[in-house]
Order: sequence, then C-alpha cells, then structure tokens
Amino acid sequence: MVSITEWQKIGVGTAGFGIFFILLGILLYFDSVLLAFGNLLFLVGLSFIIGLRKTCSFFFQRHKLKGTSFFLGGVTIVLLRWPLLGMFLEAYGFFNLFKGFFPVAFGFLGNAFDIPYLSALFRRLQGSSSMV
Repeated sequence: MVSITEWQKIGVGTAGFGIFFILLGILLYFDSVLLAFGNLLFLVGLSFIIGLRKTCSFFFQRHKLKGTSFFLGGVTIVLLRWPLLGMFLEAYGFFNLFKGFFPVAFGFLGNAFDIPYLSALFRRLQGSSSMV
C-alpha cells in the first residue's frame, strides 16, 4: 500500500485549483491573470506531489527539452500577458512532454469503460505509438 504524505495531499489540492483556474481563464476568453495563476498553482502542485527533484528530472530530460521549452515558454508568455499565444505554446509543449503517456491512458480508458464505440476508438488510439 502506498503512503500519501501531507505534502502530496496539499499538492493534489494545489494542482486541482491550478487546473480549475486554467479552465476558468479559458472560459473567460483567455483571461491572462487567471491563466497565469492557474499555471503557477499547477506547477507548484506538481512539485508537491512528486517532489522537486523528480519534477526537475522529468522536465529536463534530454529527449524532453523541446516539450519543456515550449511548455515553460508558454507559461512565461502567459505571465507576460499574451495569453492566446502562451496557451498555444503550452499545449504544444504539453503534448510533446506527455506523448509517451497517451497510449497508456487510452489503453486504460478502453479497458475501463465498456462503451462500444468509445472503447474501440481508445483501443485504436492506443496501438499506434510507442512508450519511449
């Protein structure tokens, strides 16, 4: 059984609020203050959940530097109050960072939910990419 520390619980709440503020900022026509606040909360929450050292080692792996630079560059652009461009850069960086995780997530969703057409779609999306 995995033990969850108090810092990890705080991190889940902080990251959850970060995602909430990002979604609210998008719904309110890319409000730069809400997006910036959501970005900062999400990154701090991620650091609390997996630890600062693991967060840095994840973002600064040699094969993930392109995704990291676009993601953190997008955060910086949002902080400089160019929210639309910043969110596009963040989204591109996010997909580059987590492209190895998407097939695993789609496979889990295809097996977890027994919805006929949706399960077939998730299984098809799962099979085409490698986890490198």
